[in-house]
Amino acid sequence: MLDDPRDLPESRAAAIGARLSQRSRTGEIMDDPGLESSEHERALRGLGRINRFSRSASILWPAIAEEAARSSGRPIRVLDLASGGGDVSIALARRARRRGLNIQIDGGDVSPIAVEYAARSAESAGVPVRFFRLDALNDPLPEDYNVVTCSLFLHHLAEEQAIRLLGRMAGASRSRVLVNDLLRSPVGYGLAWVGCRLLSRSPVVHHDGPVSVRSAFRVEEVRDLARRAGLERTRIDRRWPWRFLLSWSRKGG
Repeated sequence: MLDDPRDLPESRAAAIGARLSQRSRTGEIMDDPGLESSEHERALRGLGRINRFSRSASILWPAIAEEAARSSGRPIRVLDLASGGGDVSIALARRARRRGLNIQIDGGDVSPIAVEYAARSAESAGVPVRFFRLDALNDPLPEDYNVVTCSLFLHHLAEEQAIRLLGRMAGASRSRVLVNDLLRSPVGYGLAWVGCRLLSRSPVVHHDGPVSVRSAFRVEEVRDLARRAGLERTRIDRRWPWRFLLSWSRKGG
């Protein structure tokens, strides 16, 4: 594993920067279907804290609230793909309730452990978020959602898989696609290395966090993926801390 760049001599830091200049996909422990459920749930709790600190729901919320404003009071439906422990979906549902907006949030994930954990978390939070098992790459995506989102999933995928996912999201969404993910950079790597250790005791998170940054895309790479997926007029904005938000609207707005 790479060291924290902040603690390295300049030559080593430069070497890390060079290694991050190209995307390097390495298997993440969370992707292992044989991971024990207790360790899986421990990692989901840690990722939930990291998502709260990095304000993942806040990255997605403005565009979702805009869709609600355009709906003239009609209900809108949001599907969160690869929803993991459900913390982002639940946070969005809480915001909708506080603002009195008629927004239904659902989450789908391939892992039955994650789906069960997320459902328990939603019940504990008292929000009506529905979670169900869904393979975002291979299962038919339901087409009755206004907005289709995913957070911290794109970097898990090979380029062709990422292109396929973006195309499938656009095909299923009635209105908008939103993708929130990491940006690959030495600073992003350093933040992941430190943040994962400060915010979680899970060894799975300690390993997967920095590995995720090495697997992440850069803005120009994401733009190329969207173009190859047929998503015209895609907007990609940088977000703190070293994240991006891809936004695509069916109407081009």
